[in-house]
Amino acid sequence: MSQRPFPRPASQAAARPTPVQDALERATLALRAQDFAQAARLAEGVLKSNWGNAQAAQLLGQALLLGGRAAEAVEPLARAARRSRDPVTETLLAKALANLGRADEATAQLRAAIERRPAYPIAFLELGETFSQARRFDEALAVLREGLTACPDATVLRVALAHAHLGRGDRAEARRLFEAVRAAEPGRRDALVGLAGVLSVDDEPAAAAELYRQALAARPDDAAVRIGLARALLELGDRAAGEAALREAVNAAPPLRSLAINALATASHGRIFLRPSAAARFLGVGGARG
Repeated sequence: MSQRPFPRPASQAAARPTPVQDALERATLALRAQDFAQAARLAEGVLKSNWGNAQAAQLLGQALLLGGRAAEAVEPLARAARRSRDPVTETLLAKALANLGRADEATAQLRAAIERRPAYPIAFLELGETFSQARRFDEALAVLREGLTACPDATVLRVALAHAHLGRGDRAEARRLFEAVRAAEPGRRDALVGLAGVLSVDDEPAAAAELYRQALAARPDDAAVRIGLARALLELGDRAAGEAALREAVNAAPPLRSLAINALATASHGRIFLRPSAAARFLGVGGARG
C-alpha cells in the first residue's frame, strides 16, 4: 500500500503548529523512517482525543499494517471508515482484512471504496489485483478500466491492466500497454519489468535483457528481476553470465531458489539436474535436500 502525503494548507504554513498537527507530522516522519511503533503511538495519541481524525486513523492503520499488526489495525480503521466514508481509510481497512484472511469482507470494503468521489486510484488497483490473484481476470479488467475512466492519469492502473491482460493470456495487448507506458514514462520501473517479461516469452531475449538491466540499475537488490535477466542471458547463450546472475539472486533471496532452478532448467542454454538438491548446490545454496 503506497503512503499518502498529508501537506499542511498553505494558510497554516507560517503558523505555529498545534499539538495535533505536530503529532501527525512526527508520526508521518516516523512512518517514512520505518519506525512503525513510534508512528503508531503518535497517531493513536491523536485518536484518543479525536476519534474522527481521518489522517490519524490512516497513519495508525499504515503503521500497524507495515509493522505486521493487521489485527490491531482493523478496529481503528473500521471506526474511522464508518465516520468518514473516506476511500483511503476504506482501502487500508480492506488491506488489513485481507491480511487476516477475511477476503470477502476485504472485497466488499474495496467495492465501497471505488464508489467514493473524488476517486482514489489505489482502491481500484487493490480490487483489480485481488481479482487477478483469484484468476478472475474479466472482473479485474472491468475494475481497472473503470478506475482509468475515473483517474485517467493513474499510470499504476495502466500497468495493472497490462498484467491482467497477461494473466488472461492476451500477451499482445499486455505488450501494447507496457510499451505505451514506457513511451510516456521511459524510466518507470514496473513497466520496464513487465515489458521485459513479455519480450522474454516473445523470444526477444536481447531486448528483454536490456530492460532487466535498466530495472536493476534502479534497484540492484531485486532478486526476482535478476533471475529474469539470468534467463534472458541463458537464452542468448551467455551461460557464464546467466549462471552467475542466478547464483547472485538465490544467495540474496534463498526463497526464490525454485524460480532460479526453473530458469536454469527451461532456458535453451541452461542445465537440467535430476535432483533439486544438485541444482541448489550448483547455484551455491546451502542446506538443500532431495
